[in-house]
Amino acid sequence: MSKTVLIVDDIPFVRKTLAEIFTQAHYQVVGEASDGLEAIKQYQKLRPDLVTMDIVMPEMSGIEATRKINRINPLAKVVIISAMGQEQLVMEAINVGAVDYILKPFTAQEVIKTAERVLQTDPPTKRSKPSAREKLG
Repeated sequence: MSKTVLIVDDIPFVRKTLAEIFTQAHYQVVGEASDGLEAIKQYQKLRPDLVTMDIVMPEMSGIEATRKINRINPLAKVVIISAMGQEQLVMEAINVGAVDYILKPFTAQEVIKTAERVLQTDPPTKRSKPSAREKLG
């Protein structure tokens, strides 16, 4: 059975690009959201295996949405999608429960490699995330 993905970004082109990348890699894109509030509603309804989350969005930031999704499910796998220069926001997202991140502009290989790495770890409790912190240096 293919892994399910919820894509959250306020830019339709980014959502479309990510959906194509995941679909070509045989993931099932079960939903999309254009802001943090919609992301939380979609997460509650769909319970995807993976969430890709933009940081800067209208209505509610990706950081706040990640925090709330992690309250719903402490083992949720949220990967932040962030533009270069937003390292501080990425660290904040990691601190509230994101498990990894991908920098824009991204390649299909980076997206799938990160998704596979994140989905391979299925710990019984919420793991610490030093690897993502170390990547930011």
